Amino acid sequence: MKNYEACIAALDAERSGDWERAHQLVGNLDTPEAAWVHAYLHRVEGDLGNAGYWYARADKPQCQDSLEMEWTAIRTRLSAGA
Repeated sequence: MKNYEACIAALDAERSGDWERAHQLVGNLDTPEAAWVHAYLHRVEGDLGNAGYWYARADKPQCQDSLEMEWTAIRTRLSAGA
């Protein structure tokens, strides 16, 4: 599975309620896109410290938008680049 495909699959898994699967899909990927998804996932679970680490790895500021808005932004960006 390519990086973008894995990231999209992770977002879709989280959306369907399978956070663990989502985390597993991006956990071993070393790309800015995967780090962004990883940050989002830790935000979902409420671990803002860990999310901050992953936002830094993604070279993104910590998101202040709603989770829904961030999910949509990531999904749109990944779909455009896939």
